[in-house]
Amino acid sequence: MSERLSVQEQFGQIDIYVFDQILRGNIGPGMRVVDAGCGYGRNLVHLLREGCEVFALDADKDSVEHVRKLAAMLAPQLPAENFQQGVIEKMEFPDGFADVVLCNSVLHFARDEQHFLAMVEELWRVVRPGGMLFCRLGSRIGMEFERLRGHVYRIGDGSEWFLVDEAVLMRMTAQMDGVLMDPLKTTIVQEYRCMTTWVVRKRT
Repeated sequence: MSERLSVQEQFGQIDIYVFDQILRGNIGPGMRVVDAGCGYGRNLVHLLREGCEVFALDADKDSVEHVRKLAAMLAPQLPAENFQQGVIEKMEFPDGFADVVLCNSVLHFARDEQHFLAMVEELWRVVRPGGMLFCRLGSRIGMEFERLRGHVYRIGDGSEWFLVDEAVLMRMTAQMDGVLMDPLKTTIVQEYRCMTTWVVRKRT
């Protein structure tokens, strides 16, 4: 890290749990990283600076354009085509494309179970053998919410989220033949929401 950069400049508004994976060496220079649902690139500033081969997509056109400009400034060697508008359940990356796939604060916006499973299956498809899937998503681990239909609940601010629980995530990990890299970690925001970090390694 350049001594001229503040921590804020080097890392931006990075999610603390993505930061943890960087500190532990699970995401590092030279790795191919896909940020699925990248938003405005809050988790990409450091990765672009440090020489990761970054790809990203988001359904929002303005978000993608912002990330392209960010990449042009921090990693001008990366083609603008690495950053595309699209949806997670229909990504165009080849099988086993990435060392790391990030999906931060997106999966709980699934319309229903079919949509949720389609997104997870597509994320997992893109991870290479031995690679890592990092998801941070809304859950019911630690709080009760008003159930609306299926796995869709009303959270504290009135929003409707698709929420999983520990049993669902553990069952999916087993069905994917994945290995949990960490125990499930959940942050509870009082009377509002629960956010769980689910990090899975694909077997070689």
